[in-house]
Amino acid sequence: MSEALVTLTIDGKEVTVPEGTLVVDAAKHVGIEIPVFCYHPKIEPAGMCRMCLVEVGEPKRDRATGEIVRDENGEPVIEFRPKLETSCTLPVSEGMVVRVMSEKAVEARREIVEFLLTSHPLDCPICDKGGECSLQNLAMEHGPGKSRFEYEDKKHLPKHVPLGDLIFLDEERCILCGRCVRFQEKVVDQPVLGMEARGRDQHVVTYSDPGFDSYFSGNTTDICPVGALTTVDFRFGARPWELNASASLCTHCPVGCNLMLNTRREAASGGREVIKRVMPRQNEAVNEIWICDKGRFAHHFATSPERLQAPLVRRDGALVESTWPEAIAKAAEGLKGAAEGLVGVASGRLSNEDLAAFRRLVEELGGQAHLYEEMAGGDLVQQVGLARGSNLGSLGQGDMIVVIASELYEEAPIWWLRVIQAIKRGATLVVLNARSTQLSSYAKYTIEYEIGGAAATALGLLQGVSGEKGLQAYAKAEFEPAAKALKDAEHLVIFYGGEGLDREASAAVARACARILQETGHAGKVNSGLIAVWPRANTQGAWDMGLRPAEGSLPSALEGAKALYLAGVDPAADSPELVKAIESAGFVVVQELFHTATTELADVVLPASSFVERDGTFTSGERRVQRFFPAISPMGRTKPDWAITADLATAVGVSMEARNAAEIFMSLARQAPGYEGLTYQDLAQTAPQWPPVGGADLYFGGTAFKNRQGLGVSVGCAAEAGQLTPIEWLEPGTPISGEWLLVPITVLYDHGRTVSASDVLRPRLAAKAVRMNPEDLAQLGLDPGSEAELRWNGHTHRLPALAEEGVPRGAVLLPRSLGFPAHTPAAVDVRKVS
Repeated sequence: MSEALVTLTIDGKEVTVPEGTLVVDAAKHVGIEIPVFCYHPKIEPAGMCRMCLVEVGEPKRDRATGEIVRDENGEPVIEFRPKLETSCTLPVSEGMVVRVMSEKAVEARREIVEFLLTSHPLDCPICDKGGECSLQNLAMEHGPGKSRFEYEDKKHLPKHVPLGDLIFLDEERCILCGRCVRFQEKVVDQPVLGMEARGRDQHVVTYSDPGFDSYFSGNTTDICPVGALTTVDFRFGARPWELNASASLCTHCPVGCNLMLNTRREAASGGREVIKRVMPRQNEAVNEIWICDKGRFAHHFATSPERLQAPLVRRDGALVESTWPEAIAKAAEGLKGAAEGLVGVASGRLSNEDLAAFRRLVEELGGQAHLYEEMAGGDLVQQVGLARGSNLGSLGQGDMIVVIASELYEEAPIWWLRVIQAIKRGATLVVLNARSTQLSSYAKYTIEYEIGGAAATALGLLQGVSGEKGLQAYAKAEFEPAAKALKDAEHLVIFYGGEGLDREASAAVARACARILQETGHAGKVNSGLIAVWPRANTQGAWDMGLRPAEGSLPSALEGAKALYLAGVDPAADSPELVKAIESAGFVVVQELFHTATTELADVVLPASSFVERDGTFTSGERRVQRFFPAISPMGRTKPDWAITADLATAVGVSMEARNAAEIFMSLARQAPGYEGLTYQDLAQTAPQWPPVGGADLYFGGTAFKNRQGLGVSVGCAAEAGQLTPIEWLEPGTPISGEWLLVPITVLYDHGRTVSASDVLRPRLAAKAVRMNPEDLAQLGLDPGSEAELRWNGHTHRLPALAEEGVPRGAVLLPRSLGFPAHTPAAVDVRKVS
C-alpha cells in the first residue's frame, strides 16, 4: 500500500512529504532550517521551548460546501492562524503555507532566545559545550545581541550536581528543554529522570537509586543542546575544536556500534595522543545515533599502563623482555617443529584479518586452528541469518521477534533498545528463558522453562510451527499461540544466546531456531533471520573466517599438542583441565594485550596492539562487515595481531600478504562465503541518513558524528540466494541434574579486564556475589548478602548470596568474569557458612 503524500509550501518553496510528517522535519528534508531546542527527531515532540515558532496558513474553505475558496487567479485563498505555531508539534496538511522567516516569526524567536539567556550563566569561554553548543550558535544567529534584563537579576543555581556516577548536571546552564527526561522515558523506557519544582526554580533530578540508573545515560549528553549535562570523564577535559576524530567500532559485544574516538596530544602523557571521549557515529541500520555506557566509558583498557608493551621469551624459567626478531625466531622454531602437532586457538577479540591470517598459518604448518567458544551456531547464521537490506529499525506492526536463552539488556544493550522500539511500533515479542529478563514485561508470549530446558522448549516451538511427528514429545499446548503467530508474521527475527547452555544444548537451540525460520518461510527474507548473541565482538567473523570450536572438549583437543599458538584467549583462567593441557604442551606461544594466567605458562609472549591503535574489520552478529581505523599510535612495541602472524609466517617460510590489513582482507574476500569481491572501498560507502547529524546544525540531531567513513556491508545469508539447505534438528541431550544448579550469566559491567580498567565504571561493576531466589535463601537459612559456600567441579568458593526475584528455584546465578571458572551450567553444592 503506497504512502499518502502531502504537498505544502514553506517560505515559498513547494515541498512534498509523507502524510503525518511534522513541519519542522518537512522543512529539514528540503534544506530549510527551523531552529529547535527541545525537539529531537528521534524523540516524541513536546513543544516546550517555542524556538521553532512559525506562521501557518491553510486554504480557506467555504463553510457551506467545504470547497476551497479561490481568488480571481484560481489560486487558493490562504488564511493564516492568528497565533504562531510550534512547527515541532504540527503535522503537515495539503496546501499548508508556512512562513519561517516572516517578521512575526523572527521576532518571536529573538524573544525566546532573550528569555532563555535571562538566567543562563554565559560561561561560554569555559563551558564544556563550547564549539558544540546549540544555544551559543542559535543565540548568535537568532538572538537580539543585547538583553533588556539586568545581569544582577540572574538566578544562580547549583553547579556540578552528580545525577549519578557518570553524568553531572550544571543547573545554571540547563534551559529545561526536557530532551534528557524524554529520552529516558520515551526512547529507553526508563523514566529515571524528571523535573522538580516550578518556574525559575525548576530543575532536572534523578528518581533512581543509584542515581541515573540506566545503561544509556551518556546519550543524554549528546542530545543536550547546552552544556548542562556532561560526562565524568570529559568534563573540562578538552575543547571540541582541539580534538582529532577517528572512526572505530565498539569491541564489547556483537552489535557492532559505530564510534568516533576523539583524541588529543597531551603533555601529561609525554606528548602521546590520548583518547578524550568516545562518541556515537551514526549508522541507522546498526546503532542509529546511540551507544550504551559500556561502549562509551570502557575504552580505557586499550591504553592501560598494564598492557603488554614488549615481546617476552622464557629464559631460565622466567619470562624476560626480548626484541621482536628474537621472539619471532624462537616462536617460529617452536611452531614449525611441531608440524601436525600444532594446535591454534583464537577468539572473537581478533579482527577478520587477524583470524584469516591466524588460521592460514596454523593450517599451512599442518596444525588445527580452533575457535575459543562454547556457543554453537555460527554456521547456521551463515545459512539463515539476516538477509541483505534488513534493519531492525524497520520492524513493526505484523512482525515478530523471538529472544531465547539471552538477557539482551546485559549482553547487547543496543539490540535490547532496538527491540523495545520495534515493540512500540507494533512488533510482537516472544521471550523464552529460565528466568525473568528485562524483556519479559514487553513480551506478548512468555515461555519459562526449567534450567537446562531451553533446547526442549525450542523444539516444542518448532513442533508447533511444523507439526513434525518426530517432535511430538516436545509439544505443549502453551506453545501453540506463539507458534501460530510465528507462522502468520510478516517478518521474523530470532535472537538466541547461550545462557544456561552447554555446547550440545546450544547447538540444539540454534538448529531449532534455524528450522523455525525455514518452516515459517522467513529464511532469506528481508528483515528476517537468525542472530546469535555472541559474547565477543567478532565471533561471527571467526566462524566466517572458517574457525570452529574444537570437536569434543577443548582440553582433549589441546592434550598432547607439541605446540600451542594462542591468540586473544586465556584458557588457563577458565579451568584446571585447560591449565594441565597447556602445561603438557611442548611449546606455547601466546599473543595478547595483557599478562594473563595463560601468558604465565608461555614460552613466548607476543604483545598485540589494541583496536584503537590499528585498523581492520569486524563482522557483527547481524553479519555486517565494518571497518575501524587507528586513533593513536601503538603503545610500546606492540603490533597488530595480523602483523605478528605475518612475521611468524615469514619466519617459518609460509607465504602471506603482510604489508597491510587491506591486502589480507582482499585475500580473505576471495575465500570466505558471502565476502566474495568485497573491498575496503565497499565498506567505505555512505548514503544519506535521517536524521541529519554531525553538521553545523547540532541543535537538530545532537553531537553524534555523521558517518563519513562507511556504513559497512551486510553479507547476508545463503538462504536469500535460494540455497535452502535442509537443517536437521538435534536432540536436546540430557540436562544437568542436581538440587542446586550453577548458571553462569553475563552482566554488562563485569570484572573482566576490558571493563575494570575504567575508573569511571568501577562504582557500577557487578557485585561479586551469586544471585538466588529469596525462598531458596530462606530454605538454606541465609540472610540476603550473607556468605554461602559453593562447591562445583573441584572448586570451593565463598561468595555473598543476593536475593533476586525472577531467579528460578534451585538456580544459583553467577556473573561471568568474577575470577571464578564458570562457563557452562554445573551441579553445585550450596551451604551456609557456619
